[in-house]
Amino acid sequence: MHFRDLVTKNRSYRRFDSGVPVTEDAVRDIVELACYVSSAKNLQPLKFIAVCEPKKVAALFPLLSWAGYLADWSGPTEGERPTAYIVMLGDQSISTEFGCDSGIAAQTMLLGATASGFGGCIVASLERSKIRELLRIPDSYSILAVLALGKPLETVVIDQMSESDSVRYFRDVHGIHHVPKRKLDDVLLRFY
Repeated sequence: MHFRDLVTKNRSYRRFDSGVPVTEDAVRDIVELACYVSSAKNLQPLKFIAVCEPKKVAALFPLLSWAGYLADWSGPTEGERPTAYIVMLGDQSISTEFGCDSGIAAQTMLLGATASGFGGCIVASLERSKIRELLRIPDSYSILAVLALGKPLETVVIDQMSESDSVRYFRDVHGIHHVPKRKLDDVLLRFY
């Protein structure tokens, strides 16, 4: 697959085929990619928890918020839920700044998931205290995000938008998820 195709196929999927598991070995392969990416000052403060056991996956699901722009949708239903998660942590004993590293690692892992035939979504609207309790995460780790993983069950398309269009994603009457994206000529600027 060409890299451009991989990037455009890597969408934020929120509905999955719950009958297709993402194994712990597959999650390990995906997390391993984060070991090779750039890190500010090469501190490498990110740590990860693989959640693949069905009972833990089910317990984690209600602690996540899904698709804020879709006000009438409370998230994936039974049969559409992720089959694994990666909980991204920031090790505060190494650094208290994780912004750049977490974005690079999350995107790289999702590209790896896509290349492996899976899909995912970065979820940052979380019930952090309940997640900390569920997974017994020590206070010395910041809970940064959760990557939901599974076999995509939905179609997500990119719509080119104009400067006056809304950035809000939406689902059409056929359930196709549309994601407006700015055009190259609108983001590639020249001031000189």
